[in-house]
Amino acid sequence: MFLDILFTSPAVALAWAVAILASLTIHEFSHALVSSWLGDKTAEREGRLSLNPIAHLDLFGLIPLLLFGFGWAKPVPFNSYNLKNPKWDSVKIALAGPVANFLLALVAAIAFRITSTQLGPVNLLSVFLFWLVILNLFLLFFNVIPIHPLDGSKLFFALFDNPKYERLRAFVAIRGPQILMIAVFLAILTNLNIFFFISGPSYSVCNSLIGQNCLWYFASIF
Repeated sequence: MFLDILFTSPAVALAWAVAILASLTIHEFSHALVSSWLGDKTAEREGRLSLNPIAHLDLFGLIPLLLFGFGWAKPVPFNSYNLKNPKWDSVKIALAGPVANFLLALVAAIAFRITSTQLGPVNLLSVFLFWLVILNLFLLFFNVIPIHPLDGSKLFFALFDNPKYERLRAFVAIRGPQILMIAVFLAILTNLNIFFFISGPSYSVCNSLIGQNCLWYFASIF
């Protein structure tokens, strides 16, 4: 996507890239912040309690994110042995990222409504704020998928920690990443909307937040 718009709309491409960096940084910083609040300083010692994007970037994850719309940042480490309640504190740390993405989308949507009213709907600032809204909603709904290593897997493992679910947990832990990668490749290489359960809710919430049709706005940018 980035290359598609880089030569036709360089400013829009730059706004998109900056929005990605901001969204990933807030997501990972929030993991580190909540981990620190709950007593584990692992992420802080490794320099991850930072709003500097460089601290969180993984080039092998950033490049495909810019090129294809799928990628990742460096996972924030934490040591569950330092937590008072390892089971549920781990869930809080994991869900801190998606919660932060929602809050950033909400703030960006409020700012979008103001700027689009004052400056018109299609201006660079409004476009940047729109990118923040939609990117953070996609990050939110993607990361709550209950598949390892996504954030939602921590909640899944906490809810299904009974020994009778051992085979199910093993399947999610071992096969989950494989299924996820296959789905990502199918989405990139075909026209199949594999992640409709992410794009659908994302655009629906986006419509409510910015007060207009996000698909229409997306099309109007180009």
